[in-house]
Amino acid sequence: MILLNPVVISVIVMIGLCLINLNIVLALLLAALAGGLAAGMSIPATMGVLISGMGGNAETALAYFLLGTFAIAINKTGLASIACKKIASMVGEHKIMLMFLIALIACISGTVIPVHIAFIPILIPPLLFLFNKLKVDRRQVACALAFGLKCPYITLPIGYGLIFQGIIAAEMGRNGMEIAKGSVPAYTWVIGIGMIIGLLIAVFITYNRPRHYEDKPIIGGSAEDMPSTFTKTHYLTMVAIIAAFAAQLWSGSMPLGALVALLVMIVTGVLKFKDIDESFLGGLEIMGLIAFVMLIAAGYGTVLRETKSVEHLVNSVVSLVGGSKFWGAFLMLAVGLLVTMGIGTSFGTVPVIAAIYCPLAMQLGFSVGATACLIAAAGALGDAGSPASDTTLGPTAGLNADGQHNHIWDTCVPTFLHYNIPIFIAAMVGALVLY
Repeated sequence: MILLNPVVISVIVMIGLCLINLNIVLALLLAALAGGLAAGMSIPATMGVLISGMGGNAETALAYFLLGTFAIAINKTGLASIACKKIASMVGEHKIMLMFLIALIACISGTVIPVHIAFIPILIPPLLFLFNKLKVDRRQVACALAFGLKCPYITLPIGYGLIFQGIIAAEMGRNGMEIAKGSVPAYTWVIGIGMIIGLLIAVFITYNRPRHYEDKPIIGGSAEDMPSTFTKTHYLTMVAIIAAFAAQLWSGSMPLGALVALLVMIVTGVLKFKDIDESFLGGLEIMGLIAFVMLIAAGYGTVLRETKSVEHLVNSVVSLVGGSKFWGAFLMLAVGLLVTMGIGTSFGTVPVIAAIYCPLAMQLGFSVGATACLIAAAGALGDAGSPASDTTLGPTAGLNADGQHNHIWDTCVPTFLHYNIPIFIAAMVGALVLY
């Protein structure tokens, strides 16, 4: 029975614990134990697998910690403040324009300048004062950020999208369905349309009402207490930012990019020796929890894989659908949602599900294009809404810089509702009607 599958049990436990506002680290640990026990693993064995698997996100965790430190160092110079004041003067009282500008910046962070969530702890905390002034509902901002972090890699063959779509093409090829990497966007654009609809609903309808927040102290300072003109320090800080981008693009390592930037700031005197410890402590405060959650999430994903229950879950779908393309597509997407909610990464979900989905799709008569659409959507479902995904952890890190934004109810639930539902529907339309 599908409901007794260890993956299903574990994900339900995780979601339930998160919804009652249990700490995300405890929720992940207890969900991992539930999944391991349901699969017949002992508690010590489950913990051993979880701990051994934590290294899977070690690079990401280190990157988040260093980027948090970099963000604090930048905020000390006032450069982020100047950028925020420019944004404030550009948008005026038009908060809708502000939301679309934030979504655009997030889109750029995964395509033209592939830094992913690195910009969030730098740009968003100094903007909180402006959000408060305009009475912006921060759930609206979370949805705008999640859209920009997610939609481009599904639909555009640039930056992270090139990687994601390359994984889809490679895994489909390994499982008997050849497709060129450059052809994948032709079958995923419909998913992007679904996300655009979700963004418009969030911005114009669901969260467009005024919401009041207090003006509380922000880690690293606010835009109100910083200079508004460029100085030598700001130009040197921009050199450090460019160095970070260049080092990351050259090496493919986000931690190295952040480290290079910090070294440039120290060597040029922008970051004083006496302020280094304070900056690192601030970085730990703003991004430390996220870094640790990513470590636990990697171990949790390893536990789910070690139970061998993902394969059983997908095989159960095969026996349920019979010859129905509708129910085949529906259950394939539902399984993808469950797996990604648990593992927390779209990129890591695709290889797990493609091995079973491709033979099933061929058996049900789906075309290569329809299969690519289903696999992309099944992999992407759950990324927005998963408590352990950087698509939700990143926005929370920025929006909660003054302690007034709840990770589950203000980021995960809104992004889950506004993106997973449209993606699900769009993928069904794509697989059954368009392709």
